[in-house]
Amino acid sequence: MASSNQISPMACDDQSKNNFHETLVVMVPLPLQGHLNQLMHLSRLILSHNIPVHFVCTAKHNLQAKLRVQGWNPNSISNIHFHDLEVPPFPSPTPNPNGETKFPSHVTPAIVATTQLREPVAAFIQSLSSTARKVIVIYDSLMVYVVQDVKHITNAENYIFHSTCAFTTSMFFLDKEGIPEESSVFIPEVPSLEGCFDPEFLDFFKIQVELSNFNDGNIYNTSRAIDGPYVDLIDSMTGGQKHWALGPFNPLTIENENSKERHFSFKWLDKQEPNSVIYVSFGTLTAMTGEQIKEIAIGLEQSKQKFIWVIRDADKGDIFDEDGIRRHELPNGYEERVEGFGLVVRDWAPQLDILHHSSTGGFMSHCGWNSCIESITMGVPIAAWPIHSDQPRNSVLITHVLKIGFAVRDWTQRNELVTAPDVEKAVRRLMETNEGEEMRQRALKLKDDVLRSKDEGGVSSVEINSFIAHITR
Repeated sequence: MASSNQISPMACDDQSKNNFHETLVVMVPLPLQGHLNQLMHLSRLILSHNIPVHFVCTAKHNLQAKLRVQGWNPNSISNIHFHDLEVPPFPSPTPNPNGETKFPSHVTPAIVATTQLREPVAAFIQSLSSTARKVIVIYDSLMVYVVQDVKHITNAENYIFHSTCAFTTSMFFLDKEGIPEESSVFIPEVPSLEGCFDPEFLDFFKIQVELSNFNDGNIYNTSRAIDGPYVDLIDSMTGGQKHWALGPFNPLTIENENSKERHFSFKWLDKQEPNSVIYVSFGTLTAMTGEQIKEIAIGLEQSKQKFIWVIRDADKGDIFDEDGIRRHELPNGYEERVEGFGLVVRDWAPQLDILHHSSTGGFMSHCGWNSCIESITMGVPIAAWPIHSDQPRNSVLITHVLKIGFAVRDWTQRNELVTAPDVEKAVRRLMETNEGEEMRQRALKLKDDVLRSKDEGGVSSVEINSFIAHITR
């Protein structure tokens, strides 16, 4: 069993003390769900190549990552070596749905608090470096400040993980440098970054960018079967750097779907027809006004389409602090009226498992990259409703490049209320029109392409084998 509670950041588990390894991997995630989740999945992928993995984060966020494991047997995390580091207490304010932007500024204190991990992370990796010929540090692109001292450890290599798709990442490069004259890649119009972030986060982000000149390569949770041309585009614009599209990180088949501990929603899903249910969820960091919640409720009811709706307040910086968390009010008698064709879920839900279910035929989503890649790998089309961060540009990949979804509203109208008729129209468009069915078929084809890419000789298989060979050379 892996060590899960480290007394000191200098401490290594017994296996590390007693065994010398050729190669070790250390994961340094940003402590937000969409980032923790991806590096947990990548840990499993690397472990499958018999390379030990150490997962380094705060105690609370390691626990969060473990509790929200989905798609595979929770017992399998026993092979990951978790290391709990401490940071001074940080504010964990309640989400504010009425902020100037929809960016979840309430988690910015938790993000900024990660800067306190610089010294303990460096000390831990330094201590670990004596137990291996080579230490591979894979860190979130927003944790550059924390890992900057690792470049001085002679047998350590540093790989930056980009938590969004290659398409969106390439658009950031194009913002700075313009489109290369020789490029033949399709470049659709993308939304500006206005309204995507708040000023404090942008200051934090700027620090990471200014320091990110020491990495030995770049990792993306995507597949060349999904947005390969944009991996190539990044490669052409960053001459000399190495780029690996190692995804999808999440499992493509679900290991625990027959577990006795299945989520309560599956008993309902099991009774529905194939592709008859739209799953509605806006991620772990979206805070919506009561007025918007009411419009979604009415729109779903009036659509007469079967739905599962995850309605919960956004995560706080500390998800275990429930003070001030809102319980959303629905119209009187709502859950009774929709009983039979609608199911309301008021807590965290196992999204990947729900998308995998045969009854799920559509997804109304904020287009966070976790949600996009999970929907792609499960063959489910998307009604795209981006809220903040990379989501507006991710949605362009879904709607204009892959054509497996459509926009619920234009990004320029992001501050306007999405009315019940708008919601009803979007749900019906995805679930009962020929256009929606064509998107579903394209999504299923893309799912098959991704599955084949993982076969021996496929582009994803070649990519992961290339990465493993590189870090163990």
